[in-house]
Amino acid sequence: MARILLAEDDEIMRVSVYDKLKQFGWQVDEVENGLEGVKLLEENDYQLVISDIRMPELDGVKLLEKVKEISPETDVIIMTAYGSIDDALDCLKRGASEYILKPFDMDDLIIRCNRIFDMQSVKAKCTTLEENCILRKSDLVGKSPAMEQVFSIIEQVAPTNATILITGESGTGKELAARSIHKRSLRKDKAFVSINCAAIPEGLMESELFGHEQGSFTGADRKRKGKFELADNGTLLLDELGDLPGPLQAKLLRVLQEGSFERVGGSKTISVNVRVLACTSKDLQTEVDEGRFRQDLLFRLKVIPIVMPALRDHKEDIHDLCLHFLKEFTSPYNKAFSIANEALTCLESYDFPGNARELHNLMERAAVLSSGPVIGSDDLPTELCKPDSHIHTGFKLADNMATAERACLQKALNHCEGNRTKTAELLGISRKNLWEKLKNYGIS
Repeated sequence: MARILLAEDDEIMRVSVYDKLKQFGWQVDEVENGLEGVKLLEENDYQLVISDIRMPELDGVKLLEKVKEISPETDVIIMTAYGSIDDALDCLKRGASEYILKPFDMDDLIIRCNRIFDMQSVKAKCTTLEENCILRKSDLVGKSPAMEQVFSIIEQVAPTNATILITGESGTGKELAARSIHKRSLRKDKAFVSINCAAIPEGLMESELFGHEQGSFTGADRKRKGKFELADNGTLLLDELGDLPGPLQAKLLRVLQEGSFERVGGSKTISVNVRVLACTSKDLQTEVDEGRFRQDLLFRLKVIPIVMPALRDHKEDIHDLCLHFLKEFTSPYNKAFSIANEALTCLESYDFPGNARELHNLMERAAVLSSGPVIGSDDLPTELCKPDSHIHTGFKLADNMATAERACLQKALNHCEGNRTKTAELLGISRKNLWEKLKNYGIS
């Protein structure tokens, strides 16, 4: 339900506008001067402020400035009986959404209010569409039994409101699993908000999660909503939850249990309807045992556990993953990529400590460096396809550089089908220099 703040010093006008707005089911708070309006702005969230331009103590222009300072996303309609073009332009420049002259038709005011709420709805939908575009581009891939089990759990739990804890090594696709759950949930048309608990300094984390009031700390020059408020009626992903500071774990537990919290520096209790998903690459039970994570919070989060398998445990998906990643690079590099069998064999013999994220980076590297549309073994790092080639070189720089140079020469020669003139041109060296290097490395 939309919430409106009405500021008007004329009692008859204030009552008339109030009654008309209430007929449309909107929640309306009324004040007779700007100072009272500022006080309510600091205590509540409003989608729209309707204010007279001339009021005692604090006029409508000053109130408009306060609205844009405290709550920039709130729209403002200015009413006046002493209108001029200059006044209208001044108010619009300061951020007013509408400027209306008294006396006015009440139906005209309602049309303006509806238009503003429609625009707010469009903005919210645009944000959701942007998130959905990301969701469509990024999805889980795999046909192995390990991934089929993950897909099965996601299909079962996505339509519910259950809290889900997604664990697994770094790079296994935990965030993609969370996005997949949201995309298949009943909240798919609402916001999907993500916060990385490991990337934000401890001193700022509480404000990021729960928001803050104006003046609550140095630098808090305006009221700010936190991630929980932004995700209201949608989904909130707490990424790398294992790094959440201890003092905030108790506050998070309360939000999960009661659905309410207070902003930093505020006393007003804010209620939200948010589905929480959590991801971590840490073993939270070990964190509990060592006193760094709350046992009761772990119980509350682990309603539905999902474990993302490491890539080495489902190597049969590597081919599909390669094609999925290479398709992503088709447009940027104007090539329809595929992967050769020998390159696939190399990849399947590798354990991928960085999991699917490492494979993604390898495919991007290959797409950039490949001279053709087919990714071959020569387009992959030498150590990937020839894991034993560096065993006896040790740590001497000269030996390792010589090995890399030999591999580069061989790759260029193969690319030019043995034509030494073209190979020399490709490498940017003379034909004589190429002949000497080939002879030195014993390359025929």
